[in-house]
Amino acid sequence: MTLIKSISGIRGTIGGKVGDNLTPLDAVKYASAYGTFLKQNSTKDKLKVVVGRDARISGPMIHNLVTNTLIGLGIDVIDLGLSTTPTVEIAVPLEQADGGIILTASHNPKQWNALKLLNDKGEFLSGADGAEILNIAEAAAFLFSEVDDLGQLTYRDDYMDLHIEEVLKLKLVDAEAVKKAGFKVVVDGVNSSGGIVIPNLLRRMGVEVIELYCDPTGHFPHNPEPLKEHLTDISRLVVQEKADLGIVVDPDVDRLAFISEDGEMFGEEYTLVACADYVLSQTPGNTVSNLSSSRALKDITNKYHGGYQAAAVGEVNVVELMKENNAVIGGEGNGGIIYPELHYGRDSLVGVALFMTYLSKQKMSVSQLRASYPQYYMSKNKIELTPTLDVDQILIAMADLHQQEEITTIDGVKIDFETEWVHLRKSNTEPIIRIYTEAPTQEEADALAEKTIAQIKKLANI
Repeated sequence: MTLIKSISGIRGTIGGKVGDNLTPLDAVKYASAYGTFLKQNSTKDKLKVVVGRDARISGPMIHNLVTNTLIGLGIDVIDLGLSTTPTVEIAVPLEQADGGIILTASHNPKQWNALKLLNDKGEFLSGADGAEILNIAEAAAFLFSEVDDLGQLTYRDDYMDLHIEEVLKLKLVDAEAVKKAGFKVVVDGVNSSGGIVIPNLLRRMGVEVIELYCDPTGHFPHNPEPLKEHLTDISRLVVQEKADLGIVVDPDVDRLAFISEDGEMFGEEYTLVACADYVLSQTPGNTVSNLSSSRALKDITNKYHGGYQAAAVGEVNVVELMKENNAVIGGEGNGGIIYPELHYGRDSLVGVALFMTYLSKQKMSVSQLRASYPQYYMSKNKIELTPTLDVDQILIAMADLHQQEEITTIDGVKIDFETEWVHLRKSNTEPIIRIYTEAPTQEEADALAEKTIAQIKKLANI
């Protein structure tokens, strides 16, 4: 069991010992630290925070602990209840709130939950702000309010609908064109909030929807990370129903994957590529993704004479570089679309709307669209960490081993070969080393991954 404190928030497994897991006391501790941080960095007499959660089983318990802790600090809470990460992100500025908390462990299995922390723009906190919150937590430097100064709780259950309205208002979203195309789509909502909001968005765009695992019980019917090996049910159903495509989201709806009409994966990496292709065709400009994302985005950006930059992994890093480069679209190769026209956060609703609009205008099948892009193949692997494994030394040794190649060290180690690359980094969300490779064929990507894993194991004597 694990408690991970990182740039991605406070994430851990439910139950167990305090300090080793995300127990009720830990939830209160870090909610207290976040609320205290906001109060220390504000001159306002009264602060306001937006809180929402995904459908995982522990959600109501953690939700009640966090909201009541903020109230105990004298902070007003706008409670969105069952929601999505991007919905909370857009709610923060719309409510003129001072911050936001999303209670979700994203793609992690049901044993996990987390506090994802936002600033007053509805964007993830910087590393420096996160470090300050951790210091406050460890010092237990909390001062709770007296009874007359407690915060007030306001419930809002309409924000997912408001989110849909904001998406449909976007200039590049054409619901009428999508309606005329007469699409039939299967949606896998992994029994979380995406099972509500994605079908509702599609129906507003005139799409016939077939729901699969769209009951928000929090009992995930398969591993919630939207990878090929977890999506056999929807792949089969897309073919069985003769649907035009399948749409899959993770529990908090910030990762998006498509299934082609033949039941094959469109490829998580190509979610961003396709959406960027459409956006750049209408509004040429720059793009940003992270070091673990496909080269295909750079190729598409070059096609439209834009500039491409790669950031360290982590949404906050991508957003920071997008702002520096005035990027018109960006995101992460795990299916995360960031479209600044609405907000600076990964948003599957935006991704769905842009993709469906582009598909309707291209007048081609999903498999044909996928075949039109540069063909790269990825292999995503991991090595479990042990207490004796010195990750930093291993990464240094791997860089030394390949010093004749192009090396990038802003986030772990990325080694660029002539036609392929490997990226090694310690995960922010799990106790693992992630090993991502990309090459012109799947066989080459897999072979590079196997070779890299063997090199790491030799260096680590495991």
